[in-house]
Amino acid sequence: VQVVESGGGLVQAGGSLRLSCAFSGTVASINAIGWFRQAPGAQRELVARFGRAGKIDYADSVKGRFTISRDNGKNTVYLQMNSLKPEDTAVYYCNINAVVITTSAYEADYWGQGTQVTVSS
Repeated sequence: VQVVESGGGLVQAGGSLRLSCAFSGTVASINAIGWFRQAPGAQRELVARFGRAGKIDYADSVKGRFTISRDNGKNTVYLQMNSLKPEDTAVYYCNINAVVITTSAYEADYWGQGTQVTVSS
């Protein structure tokens, strides 16, 4: 599975960006797909994701400002980020948690290379 993010950049506080995550490859099923971020010196944290049965989770810090969406026909997941704040500055990663079947079935996590989002004050 290949995962490629795009759409990061430099934006002023209050601005907007839309991130895209395009993925390809074959898996048996996808358990969850979404976005994480990692700021300098901090742990990677969940931003937003589609979980099992279509459940959507958002970090409290982004609720009401960020929206995750997907285009199944294009195998793409988006993150619309509005009202950006300097504390949103981080590398944003797309993650897919999937079931893979080879000689047996197992869960695997796939990550993109990350895209930098910088919000200036």
